[in-house]
Amino acid sequence: MEITLTSQNFETEVLQSEKPVLVDFWATWCGPCMRQAPIVEEIAAEGYTVGKVDVDQEPALAQQFRIMSIPTLLVFKNGKEANRVVGLTSKNDLLALLND
Repeated sequence: MEITLTSQNFETEVLQSEKPVLVDFWATWCGPCMRQAPIVEEIAAEGYTVGKVDVDQEPALAQQFRIMSIPTLLVFKNGKEANRVVGLTSKNDLLALLND
């Protein structure tokens, strides 16, 4: 399941989720983000919860999580950031972070 995250729904969809959530911070002008998107979509199609944050639309969220480069992918478990990777990341590496 892929969700567009905003400041309004972030707490409900991510911090209060009982399942791990992969959050993809990205932007439309970011080449590596465009290459990361199909990988993230595959993970969502396999039943994982995936949230997407467009840093241009949600600068407050990007600032809150100290996003300095994109793509940055965060894994949240039990309402807390459990893992963080910056840059284009393989499907296997992301699944390992979600399942560890």
